[in-house]
Amino acid sequence: MKAIVVRDETAGTAGMELAECPQPEPAGNDVVVQVHASGFTRGELTWPGTWTDRLGRDRTPSIPGHELAGVVSELGYGTRGLSVGQRVFGLTDWTRDGTLAEYVAVEARNLAPLPGDIDFTVGASLPISGLTAWQGLFVHGRFEAGHTVLVHGAAGGVGSMVTQLAREAGAYLIGTGRATDRQAALDLGVQEFVDLDNDTLEDVGGVDLVFDVIGGDIGSRSAGLVRAGGMLVTIAGPPEARPADGLAVDFVVESDRTQLNEIAQRVRDGRLRVNIGSVASLDDAVAALNPTERIDGKTIIRVRP
Repeated sequence: MKAIVVRDETAGTAGMELAECPQPEPAGNDVVVQVHASGFTRGELTWPGTWTDRLGRDRTPSIPGHELAGVVSELGYGTRGLSVGQRVFGLTDWTRDGTLAEYVAVEARNLAPLPGDIDFTVGASLPISGLTAWQGLFVHGRFEAGHTVLVHGAAGGVGSMVTQLAREAGAYLIGTGRATDRQAALDLGVQEFVDLDNDTLEDVGGVDLVFDVIGGDIGSRSAGLVRAGGMLVTIAGPPEARPADGLAVDFVVESDRTQLNEIAQRVRDGRLRVNIGSVASLDDAVAALNPTERIDGKTIIRVRP
């Protein structure tokens, strides 16, 4: 099968190459999925699991990518809950070969049915951004209707999902980003927007929940805005500063079939919009994942037409 492989961690995405690789075999409780579309997160090339297995052993050359939408082509021994020919989407294991390939082996529990009216390209854009937003808000963030939520990068891949989910759930939303992101963030539902280059973050006052995808100085300053009993939730690494009267959590997203179903239903009925910036074929994936200019939105690799 054709796949994108990486061999050198120091080379980053520039070290990607298209290669012929063996087609994966399903282990127990696995399925093999014929990949139709795949998502990629640039930061994953710095994750240990991209280069080693669960026991820390080298597994290069590695196939990156963890988001997928496709069709089940084979079942492993003892696999239940899915069937051959079924449309699925989800998030693969961090320490196994990934989804920038024609086929991938993945634990069945990490996948959910993909409704027929959701395109594979859209399905592949949902798992990391959607699950990160869902878990940050409702699992780790202790969100309640009426909370004031500060969303950094409100128009970005994860931030746009946080904004839409929190708006639907009854939040008062303050979004941040570049000046060019203002209108997109307002269209997604924020009531206030902070231009981080020109406005003063501290002017927003106290908030009940900060969803931070930036970290660093912005994360530290945000900690001072959290009200007593509130939460600072981050995916940008452990916070350098913690709220004086609240809590902080840094979490790694996990696949969850029930949550994927909830996200898919919101896409179907128009409550949740995806942020796709470009779509490229597997043959053109190396160039697409090494853009020469900024791409607003997620790049999806369409493995099959």
